Amino acid sequence: MSDDYRAQVEAAFPELDDIEDDGLRDRVREAWCLGLARGGWRDIEDIPYAWNIHEVTNVEHVRGVTRIAVRAAEEQRDFHGADPDFDVVRAACLLHDVGKCYEYVDFVDDDRLDDPDPEFASGEIPHSLSGYALAHEVGCPLAVQRAIPHFIGEIPTRTLEAELVKSANSASSNAITQAAMGISLQEWVEEYSQTQ
Repeated sequence: MSDDYRAQVEAAFPELDDIEDDGLRDRVREAWCLGLARGGWRDIEDIPYAWNIHEVTNVEHVRGVTRIAVRAAEEQRDFHGADPDFDVVRAACLLHDVGKCYEYVDFVDDDRLDDPDPEFASGEIPHSLSGYALAHEVGCPLAVQRAIPHFIGEIPTRTLEAELVKSANSASSNAITQAAMGISLQEWVEEYSQTQ
């Protein structure tokens, strides 16, 4: 794991420190470092939120999803008496868009990249699936892996933690598409999504 990528990931995601399980925290960090290296990214902050929305970074979105999901999990616990696994929620949120390290290399200027690995870096596989694959590769628990794919139909059985990630992702994405383009997430998906 490159020290530079490790430092970038730790600076980008202070929420990593809230994952109680040291091994899980290391796996999340490792998945990001692998994704960044294979994608050839010079800086984690250069990955855009969407292929056509560069005003917001992927880091901002991932942090927003994590914050929204954790607050919703707290409400589920405190108000409804549910028992979400907060480490799973945090790890899955932090990893839900790590696959953009691969998918978005074709949508940024070449000066933001150093030699992307063509075996991984392409838009051929949706980022939620490549993110799942990265989480699997570094040994994240199945509960985290299951919560990463966030498009309809990717996972047949949804867990409480997976639903938290999915709904937080939608909430953050709606805010971003509204602020950046003046349209809802659904309108963005209908007009611009590459995975429908």
